[in-house]
Amino acid sequence: ITINGKKMGKSYNNFITLEQFFEGSHPLLEQAYAPMVIRFFILQAQYRSTVDFSNSALQAAEKALQKITDSYRRLQHLLPAEKSDIVVPDFLTACYEAMDDDLNTPQVIAQLFEASKIINAASDGSMKLSAEDITKLRHLFDVFLTEILGVKINSDSDNASSYKAYEGAVDLLMDIRTNA
Repeated sequence: ITINGKKMGKSYNNFITLEQFFEGSHPLLEQAYAPMVIRFFILQAQYRSTVDFSNSALQAAEKALQKITDSYRRLQHLLPAEKSDIVVPDFLTACYEAMDDDLNTPQVIAQLFEASKIINAASDGSMKLSAEDITKLRHLFDVFLTEILGVKINSDSDNASSYKAYEGAVDLLMDIRTNA
């Protein structure tokens, strides 16, 4: 793990704690980042490769996560047509093959983005998808985005302000317990 190209370590005095990521309190960070953004950022790199934390990379991960979760939400509201305009690729098999290839999560994410293009086109009305194709895409996102990659979609606890509220509630409960 590196920060702006330099190995992260306490001895280098260039480390960022998770709390600092969530609060945005480190001098290198321009804003707070939700836990799902940090997770998604890390998943964009193959687990054996170097992960370089930088503010711009985290912002890009935040935008990418927003795009993919927006597509997932759009998918939930798609109305099926009798017949699809295109042949939807077998994204599910491609994702399983990527995971079998040394847990290649960047390739899985790339497949999800390809599926997102189709979802967004169908949502915008420039393409039609059958009920079977919509079901396949929902299954793809449910299995790979939410179950395997662990990205939470509809949770308000994913943003930093909710984290602060939760932290305050836990602190209050701890104070009450200590006083009791």
